[in-house]
Amino acid sequence: MRLVMSKLMPIHILAAHPPPLAIHLKNGSANMVLRASEKYSRIAKAYDLLEWPIERLLFHKLRKEAIEYACDKTLEVGVGTGKNLSFYPESVELVAIDFSPGMLNIAEKKAKGIDLKSLQLREMDVEHLDFTDNSFDVVVSTFVFCTVPDPIAGLKELYRVLKPNGKAVFLEHMKSKNPIINIMLYIMNIASSNILGTSMVRKTQQNIEQTGFVIKSVENKAFDIVRLIIAEK
Repeated sequence: MRLVMSKLMPIHILAAHPPPLAIHLKNGSANMVLRASEKYSRIAKAYDLLEWPIERLLFHKLRKEAIEYACDKTLEVGVGTGKNLSFYPESVELVAIDFSPGMLNIAEKKAKGIDLKSLQLREMDVEHLDFTDNSFDVVVSTFVFCTVPDPIAGLKELYRVLKPNGKAVFLEHMKSKNPIINIMLYIMNIASSNILGTSMVRKTQQNIEQTGFVIKSVENKAFDIVRLIIAEK
């Protein structure tokens, strides 16, 4: 486990606990999670550069909008290289996880310049969260559930660790309701699924509802492919 406090406090790197993913995961999705983790670690140093065009054009402002919902004790899953970290209010107690050590190394460097009440970065898989039930006031996911091997399992874990009446913030891309748009997405999916294990055609909104969340609002941000979904437990 990596623990990084705000720059108001010393930065500490702690030994891994619980065990690494290779030991911790025992179900059928274990190999898929490990392969995806390794892929993202290999490209971690170039990841921000690769995504720079779409970040500049769209994602940066959408991330900022999504993080405005964060408050009190917040869990961010799939923190990646830490693109959201600078948007959090100083009053937030943030725990941010990712399954890729390489991505976390980049996030760790960005975290040193962030002022928060507290900040923890942990290597962890969203399908197997090492937190007790009802631990967080808010959970945040930005462009994550396109990659989670078993999205239903991951969403069930978010539901479990969110406090009753807690808020879930999902900024995700997903399958469109427009069949013409979906033709393009299925073509893109051939490359994205093979290179990074990323699906362009997940039914993420439907999956969120299926796992027990009550959706309060849905905003389409790029046609209906990118959606900002606010839900509650």
